[in-house]
Amino acid sequence: MTNESQIMLIKELLEEKYDQYNRKRFIETDPIAIPHLYSRKEDIEIAGFFSATIAWGQRSMILKKGYELMDLMDQQPYDFVRNYGKNDLERFQKFVYRTFNSQDLIYFMKMLNFLLKKYTTLGSLFETLSKGTNGSYELLSKFHQLCFQNENPGRTRKHLANPAKGSSAKRLNMYLRWLVRKDNRGVDFGLWDFIKPADLYLPLDVHTGRVGRKLGLLERKSNDWKAVEEITAKLKTFDAADPVKYDFAIFGLGVFEKF
Repeated sequence: MTNESQIMLIKELLEEKYDQYNRKRFIETDPIAIPHLYSRKEDIEIAGFFSATIAWGQRSMILKKGYELMDLMDQQPYDFVRNYGKNDLERFQKFVYRTFNSQDLIYFMKMLNFLLKKYTTLGSLFETLSKGTNGSYELLSKFHQLCFQNENPGRTRKHLANPAKGSSAKRLNMYLRWLVRKDNRGVDFGLWDFIKPADLYLPLDVHTGRVGRKLGLLERKSNDWKAVEEITAKLKTFDAADPVKYDFAIFGLGVFEKF
């Protein structure tokens, strides 16, 4: 079998699994279920940000804590973050998910409140940052810098990835996938047209990294930003316009099929 033949077989497998997993039923067990509670763009952006922020560990627990967080925001995430009153943050004092605790959450609330007063929506913020920015590496690095421009608890910085520090930024790349991709399948939202799907990067974690290496799509051993660039470049040879659609395939193979 030639190398070209192997590549074609890998592409056929990924296309098959993309078609299998990029379906509405995928939503039920995925953190994207949290922003799917809402129809208003502003709510989807805020709910998606918090859901992506806590998206590590057991998926059932991510969803449980995500639903809890939306309840604490009175099921109006944008309006709550934009307009909360002096004593409204007290309700979050007992919130904790793994190493993400109330101190982190309350800082994120205050940080988003500050940013929304300037940019109105998260979409407007990212659109502003994207101008004159060369790709997701610079965009996410600028976003991290902006989020921690004010006094902050040092422990909280680890909960928002920074590619400039070498992080794969899995959760933020996933968040961008949710908001940018348009696939008419009813999974990703496709609300942000100022970023092209072609410019997205694969949300790389232990599962997608393992499957990527088994398929020969990734040689780098560390799941860092260089690995993100490497595997995304390979996926662009299969679909240059929408390389991260294969996130569904690679993640599905790793998590659901234990490939």
